[in-house]
Amino acid sequence: MTRIAVDAMGGDFGPSVIVRGAVDGARTLNGELLLVGKPGEIEAALGELELAGVSVDIVEANDVIGMDEHPAQAARRKPHSSIVVALQLIKDERADAVVSAGNSGAVMAAALMVLGRVPGIDRPAIASNMPTATSRTLLLDLGAVTDPKPGNLVQFAQMGQAYVQTVLGISNPSIGLLSNGEEPTKGSALVQQVHPLLKRMEGLNFVGNVEGKDVALGTVDIVVTDGFTGNVALKTAEGVATLMVDLLRAEITSTLPRKLAGLFLRPAFRAVRSKLDYAEIGGAALLGVNGAVIIAHGRSNARAIESAVGVAGRSADHDLAGAISRRVNQSAVPIT
Repeated sequence: MTRIAVDAMGGDFGPSVIVRGAVDGARTLNGELLLVGKPGEIEAALGELELAGVSVDIVEANDVIGMDEHPAQAARRKPHSSIVVALQLIKDERADAVVSAGNSGAVMAAALMVLGRVPGIDRPAIASNMPTATSRTLLLDLGAVTDPKPGNLVQFAQMGQAYVQTVLGISNPSIGLLSNGEEPTKGSALVQQVHPLLKRMEGLNFVGNVEGKDVALGTVDIVVTDGFTGNVALKTAEGVATLMVDLLRAEITSTLPRKLAGLFLRPAFRAVRSKLDYAEIGGAALLGVNGAVIIAHGRSNARAIESAVGVAGRSADHDLAGAISRRVNQSAVPIT
């Protein structure tokens, strides 16, 4: 039975939302749930739920890392925080994966401190699926490394490949390098240095540079970029998705004839909203650390946490860290 530790104190909406989503996720996964945080608040949240068929344990952690705290300093200064204690459960082999909607920088810093890196990995990366016209595209890095070296991006591509192959089941995923043009001569100095490295790398289905539109069109399975650009792309996509849903809702309800037409089109609109909803994707995987660690959005609702627990379970069941280690060490990359 897969054991998922969930940081019950993370997120913007408090333990009641996190616990409800975690319980739903554990029920769907048929796994064991370890809720980490302040016992009194967790017990109060559990008291509102139906727990039949779900194995739940509470792990005490009476300290919390705030969203506005310095990530690395807080992770070191608060060893009894819910984030650090949850990650220690993996280290102690009491949990197989961790989900947290808390301070993402603190999750990364604590994961590196408690779990360490996968052998051969220089820097970790945050990766998440983006909704596209065809299916979903994995985008990384989303903010772990804002100033990477060329070799880091090559490792990001290798880690993304391992994730898509093992967790999503795509045997030979296509990989693109995010740039401002498809030509190899386009892009920043970093992009121009990385392009030939990816092209020469054995075992990578590298198709060349891709533009921002290709992320939404789903022309490749994996898009690789630096953490600064990736984070901006992610937040822009989230904003555009929210704008589209809000505009559709406003226009459909603006007149009586449109409201009537909207009744017939409601299933289609719900399907579109579902595809654009971050809650359906779950969390972002922290790739390159020695364990399955999923970072959920700070404003995650219960459905998003449920999805994140599912991603965590699949990552643990497929030994994601082991798959990354095997892939990266097949062909080591000089980090220059």
